[in-house]
Amino acid sequence: MPRTPRLVLAALAAAVIATAGCTLPVFAPEDDSAAPATPGGSAPAAVPGTQAQWTSCPEVPQELVGRGASGMTYDCASVAVPQDWNNPQSGKTYDVAMIRIRSDTQTARVGSLLINPGGPGGSGIDTAVYLSYGQTLGGLPTEVTDKFDIIGFDPRGVGRSSPVKCISDADQDASFAMEPDPKSAAAFQQAVDLNKKIGAACGQKYGDQLANFSTEQAAHDMDALRTAVGDAKMTYLGFSYGTLLGATYAQLYPDKIRALVLDGAIDPEQDGIASAETQAKGFERAFTNFTAWCKANAARCPISADPRKAVTDALAKAQASPLTGSDGRKATSGWVFLSVISSLYTETGWLQLARAIESLQGGDPDGVFDLADQYADRKTNGSYSNLFDANYAVNCADTSENLTVDKIRQLQGEWRTKYPLFGASMAIGMMGCAFWPGKHDPYPTGAASGAPPIVVVGTTGDPATPYENTAHLASMLGTGHVLTWEGEGHTAYPSTKCIVQAVDNYLIDLQVPQEGLRCPAK
Repeated sequence: MPRTPRLVLAALAAAVIATAGCTLPVFAPEDDSAAPATPGGSAPAAVPGTQAQWTSCPEVPQELVGRGASGMTYDCASVAVPQDWNNPQSGKTYDVAMIRIRSDTQTARVGSLLINPGGPGGSGIDTAVYLSYGQTLGGLPTEVTDKFDIIGFDPRGVGRSSPVKCISDADQDASFAMEPDPKSAAAFQQAVDLNKKIGAACGQKYGDQLANFSTEQAAHDMDALRTAVGDAKMTYLGFSYGTLLGATYAQLYPDKIRALVLDGAIDPEQDGIASAETQAKGFERAFTNFTAWCKANAARCPISADPRKAVTDALAKAQASPLTGSDGRKATSGWVFLSVISSLYTETGWLQLARAIESLQGGDPDGVFDLADQYADRKTNGSYSNLFDANYAVNCADTSENLTVDKIRQLQGEWRTKYPLFGASMAIGMMGCAFWPGKHDPYPTGAASGAPPIVVVGTTGDPATPYENTAHLASMLGTGHVLTWEGEGHTAYPSTKCIVQAVDNYLIDLQVPQEGLRCPAK
């Protein structure tokens, strides 16, 4: 599943949208493979190896939110990169789109802060826009925007950067609606057939190009971006999957690093099976934390009597007799399950889940769809961004495994016992790469020898990138320093004063957080 702090961005976007008095999707729509390679289509064509040619693009925040942030200037550019860094002589390139956000009060500029929100598949351009609205709306602190140009970029294959788009809206709907734990042979075969269909469609459209969307290729792109913005060394903030991208960069270009913050760590040394099982464990823990909160806050949580039973009953009823939402969709067990996954990305999502389940009990599934669609990046017209197309392309290019259907079926049964609510679904989630036609291009795993101190941030209640990954990533890199947030949800910065102060001091003054620093939840 996508490894990105999407609901953090959703909450921020919702707050900004409320102030703007309009309703817009969390991410700008990119509904076809011919989407412009640059935001708004306004930036000049990129030339390989040159500095960025910036063009004003106030239309980007206007399209996303309805207005730009006060005191911020938005400029866009694109950078041409080889389609295959192992064969740059081919002359074939992708355009990587980026946005530069600069504060009118910027003084004593340190450089550029490159941002990736994770996924893989999340738009760094959209994320940078949302983060530009300031800390009161969950964005970046003034201390950071006063010292750095904020650079958001869409990695190759994502959003506005030569986007991969090969999964139909109908197949996306079918995938999310599918039974999360298909026990019968017939239901399991439906999952097999759908994943085969998706793999075949993407292979037919992109062929040998699919291997080019790997993390290692994107990490090389990052160094081209560093050159394009004119920085001698990289300052980077990566969330979730963005930590893997940053860690790969650190191994490839350790001497080009100024400061790296990796928040919501992926453990690169885990194979696909271990990673999926770690997520199953993380989501089970987060759901248990939700149920404890619900029981302790009975006045606010309408399913407080037995939250786990309320959710499992809702899944069973949706499987047997799904309700119909206001848009005509059937609220199958798959959609209900996706709403549960979605709600666990932020602590504020817990109340939304409880209310959605209560409404479902009363015959109204729209709250479930609201949560699920936030996660899936599904538009009100039924179309999708290319978040999940890119997610498949990157994750399947990265893997070195060739999982069989029989192995997935075996793990489905084993993990159902170990992780009752999430285990079987996490096993089924590995099926996409089992039928992916692209070649593999695994990322490197090892020390970032010669790199300066790197800050690795972990959240104790993180469902998607469980806290245990934090120390593993820091140790693998060799120069990693762990910063802990004792909070809930996916990723930590910029959640509390303690986390903000520790990260900002590092980004601005290269002051490494005190060893073993643990920031309280509130």
